[in-house]
Amino acid sequence: MKKMILVAGPYRSATNDDPRKIADNVSLMTNVALELLEKGYLPILGEWVALPLIEAAGSQQIGDAIFTKIFHPVAIDLLSHCDAVLRVGGPSQGADEMLVQARQLGKAVFRSISEIHF
Repeated sequence: MKKMILVAGPYRSATNDDPRKIADNVSLMTNVALELLEKGYLPILGEWVALPLIEAAGSQQIGDAIFTKIFHPVAIDLLSHCDAVLRVGGPSQGADEMLVQARQLGKAVFRSISEIHF
């Protein structure tokens, strides 16, 4: 069975909620996820799960009450199903919180793909 790794990086940080900058952040995490997949791991991003749910729940804008209720809690819940977290990208309070939560759950925490050896 493949080890599942949550890729945690900035989503909104330093974007001023600019959709293009947010898309760049997601693209970075997705590209890292693809690299993990190619190395034999099962990558997951909280965004892949949370964003469709946020939209279906009727969120009107990034950061509204619906967004806040779902976005980080879904990623934190995913951690219990993952073997590790890989932190990528620049500053992000939310991504750093994923590391704290991962450590509390006894999960491995990595800062580069080269560190990952299961």
